[in-house]
Amino acid sequence: MPALSALPFLKPVHLRSPRSSARGQRRHTLPASEFRCLSPEDAVSVFEIEREAFISVSGDCPLHLDEIRHFLNLCPELSLGWFEEGRLVAFIIGSLWDQKRISQAALTLHKPQGTAVHIHVLAVHRTFRQQGKGSILMWRYLQYLRCLPFARRALLMCEDFLVPFYQKCGFEALGPCEVTVGELAFIEMQHSVRGHAFVRRNSGC
Repeated sequence: MPALSALPFLKPVHLRSPRSSARGQRRHTLPASEFRCLSPEDAVSVFEIEREAFISVSGDCPLHLDEIRHFLNLCPELSLGWFEEGRLVAFIIGSLWDQKRISQAALTLHKPQGTAVHIHVLAVHRTFRQQGKGSILMWRYLQYLRCLPFARRALLMCEDFLVPFYQKCGFEALGPCEVTVGELAFIEMQHSVRGHAFVRRNSGC
């Protein structure tokens, strides 16, 4: 059974659509807001958002379309998408890693026996930025990871200017990452999740 379906905390959250009838009649409208794991069918939408978010800044994407499909086939339960009325507006893609620090191999591999969740990318659609969606999505994702018994840590690498954002999300800097992409250098960051079977009463885990 996929991890998502087993965890009430991250079952799709449907917020009532403002277009629903005032008289309570049910209409066939999409939920206003939904969080769910991504599937390979979402890959093109994911890549379009990622390409716009990263190419203008760094000239490259953390994941290309074939790599997105690769991870969404291997470990869709380690992804999370935020949908507004059926439209993808933000997402996270992760995979498992079995080493203490991120290496070049971690960019393309999923290690099923690993206990570290390597977060490859977090991106928000351009029309939904500056609304706090990135930090909200990351918070939900970390809460979800705490419900997974095998997860101990979340790891990511980012450029210097993103370090304050991830620190606000609870990550700590581990120092320079050994991975470089062209002339780009990165800081490696970590967040302890410890694989709690539950975190709080009413968390849904």
